[in-house]
Amino acid sequence: MSLSNTSRSYGSLAKSFHWLTALLILTAIPLGIVAYKLSQRIVDPSIATTDADIARVALLFSLHKTIGVTVFFVALARIGWALANPKPGLLNGDKRLEAFAAETVHWLLYGALVLVPLTGWIHHAAAEGYAPIWWPFGQNLPFIPKDAALSALFGTVHKTLQPVLFAAIFLHVAGAVKHHVIDRDLTLRRMLPGQVDAPTPPAADHSRAPILAALVVWLAALGVGIATADRSAAPGTAPDLAEVDSDWVVDSGTLAITVTQLGSPVSGSFGDWTAAIVFDDPAAPGPAGSVEVTVAIGSLELGSVTAQAMGADFFDQAQFPTATFAAEIVKTDSGYQAAGPLTIKGASIPVVLPFTLAVDGDRAEMSGTLQLDRQDFGIGASMADESSLGFAVDVTVDLVATRG
Repeated sequence: MSLSNTSRSYGSLAKSFHWLTALLILTAIPLGIVAYKLSQRIVDPSIATTDADIARVALLFSLHKTIGVTVFFVALARIGWALANPKPGLLNGDKRLEAFAAETVHWLLYGALVLVPLTGWIHHAAAEGYAPIWWPFGQNLPFIPKDAALSALFGTVHKTLQPVLFAAIFLHVAGAVKHHVIDRDLTLRRMLPGQVDAPTPPAADHSRAPILAALVVWLAALGVGIATADRSAAPGTAPDLAEVDSDWVVDSGTLAITVTQLGSPVSGSFGDWTAAIVFDDPAAPGPAGSVEVTVAIGSLELGSVTAQAMGADFFDQAQFPTATFAAEIVKTDSGYQAAGPLTIKGASIPVVLPFTLAVDGDRAEMSGTLQLDRQDFGIGASMADESSLGFAVDVTVDLVATRG
């Protein structure tokens, strides 16, 4: 059998592309459906989550994403081959309405094989927390930043395009069955392995109307996805923190954390926190002041795992809406440190935050980091090992303050 198509039949390469794509799609769809349903249980704060639950969902999502990316590249190769090697004519090409419907579904399917995996891939690349794609080329995409709103947008568009994919597959299969059972022609058999002595297709009018019709459907689906996307940030409900009296007023600052999920770093930050600072830089090492920090747990943005982080097994934001750090500031021989109890989820643990400080008149810039163990605060207690979530949590504090 020839690799190339003829005017009467498909070549072996076109057939291979067709059945490989069908196998990949019919594998990716059920994997995605099952993984999504299981993930809804994980992000539900009222349902306890175990390490095995997260590992299972991550496995299914990684399979789904890896197959989806494979579909994308196979689809590009298939479309490229189809453009370079025109397909055989329709055996019912003289029936204009049926030919129009068949060509429209054909272009809908081509679009689906590119747009559905591509939007899912962008959703993945823009997210901080994810089940990884199994390949050696990294998890990011050029020009796609890590952005929760962008990830949510393309996640919604990905879901909105799926019904169009399902409809195109159903109509494509229904049309093949109709040709085989009702029309009793060789349309289906031309795509099966082996040589088929198909008749010469009738002359047909090859217009651009099917392409335009498919384009209208895809633009409508994209429009619905964009219009209905939820671009809101963290799902937690953060309390309004009261203003505090402070000798130094924080003008700008970042309170960030980084965790390791499934072997990949996931970074996020708290959007609402206050700091009451008393500080007077001594000439020699010794006491320098104090600081009291209050953090609104619900203001945390932690990529795609934000909702999960608010759950009872993690920060339990509903019962413990704030975290506090009350520390004495000390000037050391090599810099500064703030030492005192850090209280998260009702557990108080003494910690030391070393930091650098640059004071210029009434303006100060501070930067510090420390590493915590989530187990000390009962966070992720059901995850007794690090296979899904690492024990270490890196905390970074940067701020600019002026003397009040």
